Amino acid sequence: MQMDAPPATLGSDLRTLRRTRGLTLQQLADKLGRSVGWLSQVERDLSEPSITDLRHLAKALEVSVSMLARHEAAAPEEVGRIVRRGTRRPIGSRVSGLVEELLSPDLADDFEMVHCRFEPHSQIGETVTRPTQEVAFLLSGRLEMTIGADRFSIFPGDSFRIRGEPFRWENPHDEAAVAIWVIAPPVY
Repeated sequence: MQMDAPPATLGSDLRTLRRTRGLTLQQLADKLGRSVGWLSQVERDLSEPSITDLRHLAKALEVSVSMLARHEAAAPEEVGRIVRRGTRRPIGSRVSGLVEELLSPDLADDFEMVHCRFEPHSQIGETVTRPTQEVAFLLSGRLEMTIGADRFSIFPGDSFRIRGEPFRWENPHDEAAVAIWVIAPPVY
């Protein structure tokens, strides 16, 4: 039996992001200085936010504007199922030399899959601890991972798991490292 996937829309992504961050409609509306009714209409795709609204929503939800703004048209049979290379949505801040693109069709699942590119000579600014389970597979390059108190050198073909532990990454090498990273529950 085939289940029809709900379409990936701005409204559905906003609702998922809000819930993931533990915010009620009222709390997010208060952060935005907007009414609950307006926010509810945006989440149900009955109203379209302006670019200024998108900037405020992105800031309040701690995501990039491009993450919210980029909903490429897909063939009807691909919506919610297929993500083409040229239509991946950028996520994250890119501050530390990490370029992330969402591989999942939307944010509605119990997990998210992310394409991560760690630029040469880059590292995360501070140790991260998230209430998630994460597994990554290194496609190319090399990566230095600290998970808990242990440091590991990760090579192409290696994978690793993080279960709510503090972690850091570093790419001290001259070539970029590329990984596929799965996170549950989604954090973006």
